[in-house]
Amino acid sequence: MNRREFLKNAAFAASVAAAPGLTKSASAKPAKKPNVIYILADDLGYRELGCYGQEKIRTPYIDKLAEQGMKFTNHYCGQAVCAPSRCALMTGKHMGHAYVRNNRPVGGGYQLPLPEGTTTIGTLFQKHGYKTGAMGKWGLGGPDSVGRPNNQGFDHFFGNIGQVQAHWYYPPYMYRNTTKIEYPENKKHTGNKYSHDLMEKEALDFIKDNKDNPFFLYLPFIIPHVSLQVPDDEILQSYLDKGWEEKPYKGGHYTGSDTPKAVYAAMITRMDRSVGRVMSLLSELGLEDDTLIMFSSDNGTTYCCGVDYEFFNSVGDFRGLKGSLYEGGIRVPMIAKWPGRIKPGTTTDHISAFWDVLPTMCDVLNADKPADTDGISFMPILLGKPEHQKPHEYLYWEFPSYGFQQAVRMGDWKGYRRNLKKDPDPKLQLYNLKTDPSEQNDVADQHPEVVKNIETIMKEAHTPSEKFPLLHEEFQKKA
Repeated sequence: MNRREFLKNAAFAASVAAAPGLTKSASAKPAKKPNVIYILADDLGYRELGCYGQEKIRTPYIDKLAEQGMKFTNHYCGQAVCAPSRCALMTGKHMGHAYVRNNRPVGGGYQLPLPEGTTTIGTLFQKHGYKTGAMGKWGLGGPDSVGRPNNQGFDHFFGNIGQVQAHWYYPPYMYRNTTKIEYPENKKHTGNKYSHDLMEKEALDFIKDNKDNPFFLYLPFIIPHVSLQVPDDEILQSYLDKGWEEKPYKGGHYTGSDTPKAVYAAMITRMDRSVGRVMSLLSELGLEDDTLIMFSSDNGTTYCCGVDYEFFNSVGDFRGLKGSLYEGGIRVPMIAKWPGRIKPGTTTDHISAFWDVLPTMCDVLNADKPADTDGISFMPILLGKPEHQKPHEYLYWEFPSYGFQQAVRMGDWKGYRRNLKKDPDPKLQLYNLKTDPSEQNDVADQHPEVVKNIETIMKEAHTPSEKFPLLHEEFQKKA
C-alpha cells in the first residue's frame, strides 16, 4: 500500500467512526455540511448502465461513479411510473401512504399537486440552511399550484414542471421558477434548444453560484424517456457507425426516428456525459470530497415508442417493464459516491427503496426523521457498517392503474397480485427472488403461510385514498 492509499483508507476509517446519525460526541468539532446531489434518470432500465452489465451503450462516467462509490443491487423505485415514484422519493412514503399514487392528470399536461405543507427532501434541506435547486422534470403539481417546486422546498427550479411537456426534447417552453421561458425556434417539437442540454447548463451554473454554501441539487433528468430525439453530433454518429439493423419508428403521438436504436443509445450516453461534467466541476471547484452524489432511475424501461429493450437487454432477466410491479418495472440501479465516507468499489445487496432516501438525508444532516416516514435510513450501509443497519420487514407497492396491482417484497419472497378493481379476492403469485429472480415459477401453493403473511401486509399497508381507489370494495362504495 502506498502513502496515498494509506491516507485515503485512514480518512475513510475516521469518517466511519464519526458518522452522522451513528455516533455523537459533545466535544467533537462540527464537520462541514456536505453538499448532496441526487441525479434521477427517467425510464432507465436496471441493465442500461455498463456497471450493471450493459454491453451496447457507453456510460463511462456513471461507471466511474460506481468505481469510486457503492453500487446497490436490490434498490427499488417508488412506483412503476413517473409522478408517484417521485412522490415516494420526495416524501419518504410508500404507495400505501403516498399522496400521489399514479400519473393522474389534472389538466394542461400537469399532475396532481403535492399538498401545501408537505415535508419533502427539499424542505428538509432548506430547514437546515441549504440552498436547494432542481433541474429537470417535476411532475408533482403545475406552475400555478401549491405543488410547484418553489412551494415544495426548492429555491431554484428550471425544467419541465409537467410531465407531458417533458415528452419532447425540443419543447416550446420551459419554466425557470415562476417564469415561462419561450422557445419559438422549437416548432412542432423540433428545433435547436435541446432541453437536456439546457438543464445541464442550469445545474452547472447552480453549483458555481453556490460553491461557498452547502447545497442540495436534485437533477431529475428526462433521458431516456420518450421521445427519441438527440442532437446530431459525434455521440450519435458513434452509434450510427455501428451499423445496427434499425426498424424506423414513425412516432404517432411522439416524434419518431429512422434510427431508434442509435438515438436511444446516444441519449443515454449524452446523459452520462452530463454526469461526468457535474463530477468534473465539483473537482475543479474543490467540492468533490464534500459532496455526496447519488444516481438512480424513476422506474424500469418503457415498453413503447420505438425503444428496443430486447436488443439492449434493458432489464436483464427480470420480468416486466415500466408500468409493472414485477422486478423489471421497479428494480432500478442506484449508485452513491461520498469520498472519505463510502468505500470505493463496493457493492451491497441491501434491500432498499426510494422512501429510504429522505430518512438517509436526515442522517446526513443529523436531523430528526419525520414520524410518518415509511423509510429506513441506509446510512450504515453507505458507511460500511452493515451490522448497524436496520432491515425492512417488507417493501410495499400498490398501483391503481395498469391492471390495478399490489406487490410486496419480504426478504427473498415477492408477492404479486392484480385485477384488484374487478376481483374482490385475486390469487396471489409468490416468487423466491433468490432462486427465481425472473419471477417465472409461482410457488404460492407450496408456501401457504408465506402467502398468508403477504396478504396480511397488503391489507395493513394499504391506506384507502379517495383520489386513488385500488380495491374492488372501494369502487363498490363509490358506485
